[in-house]
Amino acid sequence: MSSTSIWARVGGMISGSMMQWSFLVLLLLSWSSFLEVASVELTFELPDNAKECFHENIKKDVSSTFEFQVVTGGQYDVDVSIEAPNKEIIYKEVKKQYDTFTWVPSVSGVFTFCFSNEFSTFSHKLIYLDLQVGDEAPLPGLGEHATALTQLESSAQQIHENLNGVLDYQTHHRLREAQGRKRAEDLNERVLLWSVCETVAVLVIAVGQVVVLRNFFAERRPSEMRNPLFAR
Repeated sequence: MSSTSIWARVGGMISGSMMQWSFLVLLLLSWSSFLEVASVELTFELPDNAKECFHENIKKDVSSTFEFQVVTGGQYDVDVSIEAPNKEIIYKEVKKQYDTFTWVPSVSGVFTFCFSNEFSTFSHKLIYLDLQVGDEAPLPGLGEHATALTQLESSAQQIHENLNGVLDYQTHHRLREAQGRKRAEDLNERVLLWSVCETVAVLVIAVGQVVVLRNFFAERRPSEMRNPLFAR
């Protein structure tokens, strides 16, 4: 093998390795940019006859999206309201299971997000909340790109968008799975309770039948068989 072919193969290996490392660096930058998105996502428990409020400082003219869903509890409904810094109620729903609300604030300040379960007397709720403030920042180096994107940059951007979609789908399916599991557990408890009641009823009927049959075949004394009215 000639020295020219050897150096060409080595150069190709180095070039391929550099491409792989560049792709990995862009992927990590994509992931770090995703982690820096201004958003709040949580799941909390709301007791019966209770009200829970959350506060978030949002600037003026910043697009925001508010999403919630009742995961478990009662009829899967809750009262929800959003109050602006000027005490204006910009969103209000009564006994809502899930919803998404997007708005652009006209004033800056602290917005209040309240969940009320005061209409429920015995069932507590498990609620999922997702609040996204502002648009997602572009990948580093792609926001002010003067020329057309290269194939590597386009692939990194596509991977970044696909990761966002995967996370959204995972959250959606986790909520559906939690709802299904809770309903299955409630159904299992009801079936178990019904089975116990049926077992108790069968045992009571069986014991009653045995007692009645024993009375039919029990020997009675002549004095017990006489009619009291004709006794001397």
